[in-house]
Amino acid sequence: MTSTVELTKENFDQTVTENDFVLIDFWASWCGPCRSFAPVYEKAAEDNPDLVFGKVDTEAQPELAAAFGIQSIPTLMIVRDRVAVFAQPGALPEAALADLIGQARNLDMDEVHKAVAEQQAQAEQQGR
Repeated sequence: MTSTVELTKENFDQTVTENDFVLIDFWASWCGPCRSFAPVYEKAAEDNPDLVFGKVDTEAQPELAAAFGIQSIPTLMIVRDRVAVFAQPGALPEAALADLIGQARNLDMDEVHKAVAEQQAQAEQQGR
């Protein structure tokens, strides 16, 4: 029984739209650090049953990897309310992953949405 969800281009949008807190592990079977991170990620999924832990196999889902500009794997991404609040390559140790999840849980999403709106407004002004 796995506590992670295999994300594909077919179910990705639905998963991040229907859940307000999604972690995504971009990985590949040939990647050694990905394989060592997998059990850490699985344990975090078991420890946080209220969150969605997704995995994207970058070999099977190259479009998803390209859409997010994934350059190196493993890359961990956290999406809250459809906003990527964290994205960083590298296999995290268990304590660091737990700490990161705690920080993401404590984010004030009103503040995050405000910052995103400001960034978008600035980008539109620069585009003129």
